[in-house]
Amino acid sequence: MTIQQNLGHTQGLGEANSIWFKLSALSKGNPDNPMQTLQMMADRYGPVIAVNIADQRVVFLTEPEHFKHVLVTKADDYIKYFDGLKPVFGKSMITHDGALWQKIRMPQQPAFHPDMFAEYIPYFLQAIRTKMDLWSKLAETGESFEMVEQTWTLAADMICKALFDRDMPFNPHFVFKCVKTYTDVMEHKAIRMRVLHGEDGGNITEENAAKAMEIWASVPPAVFAQNPNEDRQRTLLKMIEAVVADPSVPEFDAEQAIDELKQYLWAGTETTALTLAWALYLTSKNPEAADRIRKEGETVYGDREPTAADYSALAYTRAVIQETMRIYPPIWGLIRVATKDDVIGGKEIKPGDRVVMFAYGAHHNPKFWPEPEEFRPERWMGGTKGQVKYSYLPFGGGKRSCIGGAMSQVENTLALSMLLRRFRPEYVGKEPPGFSGTVTLTPKGGLKFRIRELS
Repeated sequence: MTIQQNLGHTQGLGEANSIWFKLSALSKGNPDNPMQTLQMMADRYGPVIAVNIADQRVVFLTEPEHFKHVLVTKADDYIKYFDGLKPVFGKSMITHDGALWQKIRMPQQPAFHPDMFAEYIPYFLQAIRTKMDLWSKLAETGESFEMVEQTWTLAADMICKALFDRDMPFNPHFVFKCVKTYTDVMEHKAIRMRVLHGEDGGNITEENAAKAMEIWASVPPAVFAQNPNEDRQRTLLKMIEAVVADPSVPEFDAEQAIDELKQYLWAGTETTALTLAWALYLTSKNPEAADRIRKEGETVYGDREPTAADYSALAYTRAVIQETMRIYPPIWGLIRVATKDDVIGGKEIKPGDRVVMFAYGAHHNPKFWPEPEEFRPERWMGGTKGQVKYSYLPFGGGKRSCIGGAMSQVENTLALSMLLRRFRPEYVGKEPPGFSGTVTLTPKGGLKFRIRELS
């Protein structure tokens, strides 16, 4: 397949008309936890909060019943919001709605059926083993490192091996830094404000951001050009190539294929990586949980490598991943744009309103979660009976929920089990760690760790 890339002008997330720029004002209350501002607003003003930020009306929702209204009941009246993210995702499935979204998603859906996970697991394990070899060297030197970068590169390797039948044809550490350069909303905002005041733009310039996106745009074509490892036929990449060659789906052309890979290499990698990094932080602060994960792994798969059947038996490890996504949801808020007049919780919604479903707030609300600030994986051990529907949204909800959510949980459960059985990660950063509520719930300044290898 011949690929031609058109690199347009980079629109920064920190541009004044971007909702991400406007929401950065939340950090003024508590720079280390911008979510607290929204939580306090919800406590004071109720579950539907309409505010004008600059020239934009933004409506914050904090109740599960209102999440359901937007995501399910009237899903077609609320479209996705991706302004500022086009250079990252292009025109991939994640940015679309309606019939076009269905047409692009349908050919890819079989790759994420749970029946496929057994085929992917050996390739997940290959990537995890590679990471463990690197960690063994880091344990020898005793040097500290940033955990999100480590888990991002692991997640990218798992995606490439399992879904694309390729080794990573790029330096994942370098690409990670490029993407972060672009998606750091606060850095873009700081640049913009310095320039407006006639000051120097600082170390990171808009040219740097544009260059970062140019490098990012080169990654998917490199994946296509890379020789397959085993020439497997049942891979996501094969499915994408097949639909590109299908004349009955003209919308799915070569450029669309490139953009779909962007989606998986960023959205799929980012959310998986953040969850695993936060899980390693939580188990570092709760060593009894880490020990229980180790004992569970010893009981379930012993000295051999885990299989698809073992994943189902790793109940406590999976509960740790679920509890991590409750405390630190990778997507703290889902944003939609209203296309019609509506009423939610007695408040009028107008076309063009940005509607923010505050998932983090629901995840930390004592109405839905007893002792919500406590790390309690056991709350997931009895299933979801009694859980308020739509009070837990790590992967969105409704028909447009994340296509790879279930697969991400498999990746992280296996990775956490295997990594903790061989290593004891020790968090050595700021306590408590701060985080930035930009596009994702990202640790502010990263998560610094040292690791020790277990005998």
